[in-house]
Amino acid sequence: MKSALCLIITLLLFPTASFADPSYTEVTAQGNRQVYLAIAPVKNLGGTPNETIAREIGDILKFDLNLAGPFSILTGSANEASSGIRPGEFDFAPWRSIGAAFLIKSGYAITGNSITLEFRMYDVLNGKSLDSKRYTGVLKDLRKMTHTFSDETLFVITGEKGPFTGKITYVSPLSGNKEIFVMDYDGYNVQKITNNGTININPDFSPNGREIIYTSYKKGNPDLYRREITTGVEARISSRQGANITGAWSPDGSRIALAMSKDGNSEIYIIGKNGNELARLTHHEAIDISPSWSPDGSHIAFVSDRLGSPQIFIMDSNGSNLRRLTYDGKYNVNPDWSPKGDRILYSRQEAGGFQIYTISPDGTGNTQLTTDGRNENPHWSPDGRFITFSANPAGGEAIYVMRADGTGKTRVSRNGSRDMQPAWSNHL
Repeated sequence: MKSALCLIITLLLFPTASFADPSYTEVTAQGNRQVYLAIAPVKNLGGTPNETIAREIGDILKFDLNLAGPFSILTGSANEASSGIRPGEFDFAPWRSIGAAFLIKSGYAITGNSITLEFRMYDVLNGKSLDSKRYTGVLKDLRKMTHTFSDETLFVITGEKGPFTGKITYVSPLSGNKEIFVMDYDGYNVQKITNNGTININPDFSPNGREIIYTSYKKGNPDLYRREITTGVEARISSRQGANITGAWSPDGSRIALAMSKDGNSEIYIIGKNGNELARLTHHEAIDISPSWSPDGSHIAFVSDRLGSPQIFIMDSNGSNLRRLTYDGKYNVNPDWSPKGDRILYSRQEAGGFQIYTISPDGTGNTQLTTDGRNENPHWSPDGRFITFSANPAGGEAIYVMRADGTGKTRVSRNGSRDMQPAWSNHL
């Protein structure tokens, strides 16, 4: 019935109020990871020592690489007689003795407001260097430079860079109204994007990560806006009468799929990035909402209650060859197609609240990823190895990240507000 998806729209616009503890921890087990990675204490390579900076560099590496999954992070350090970071400046034997297979050594040098970071990764068992990088920037770039080396570390181990330099955009009523924010994936460097004192929802990053689209009520109607993150330049690109919501960029950045109700009920449309209407894809008296593109742009997953309850459907990106994807559960919403095209995330309403599932586009391999609390609005990381989502495990909604298999669930919101509707930047 239409009433079911009317509830979806109501929840999008007016989520229930609650407040979260600002702390965050990983709340699911790490699994049986047996490849041990040691992260040596960060060394001062020149200038005045700064223990706060050294500790921050080490904490960033540990956070990123613990979440990464291929390794278990050793918490202890080897007892080294000499502890330089370059080949020949230290002995591998103490690190072998504590079970390390890989080792990261790093150091910093500060000159005024500039900082140079040097990172080196070693194969401990074979006593050889695997990677080395040096970055120079201003002090405020420390976190980005360290995340960059975490990305490089994943590339050395897996052949694919990590997503740790990415950003997450999300909705938060932190300032009293639902505004759009952007933060580093781990919750730092929060930037307020909108400040219009009204309701702003459903942000989505452009493929190059430089723009977002979102729906705002700032002119009274739920209109779709496109905004450049750096400059703040903004354009209202869909202001048709009624809802202009759940916008999603096409993979090439030239088109946007969204739900519009200008014809009386919510249907899926495609518009150009400048707002010109290109095509109406669905034609049904039911409510159709929440489109998500396949990575090659050839298909769109979406939610419809045309069979009586909200389910996930797939169609070609021209609206043809429509088929039902989900059959289990009576209330399935929030689809998001993986960057590799092999899985689709979605949320299902269970007895204890919404939980996150993943399913293949052919309908096989339906797998539950979360089990506790309420978990909604899942979105893939740009490499497809991680997921961000909003969760309410103990009375306070916040942004979380986890691995694609559902392990490593970690809160990244760092305030007491109700953060929700996250989207991870598609740009690597």
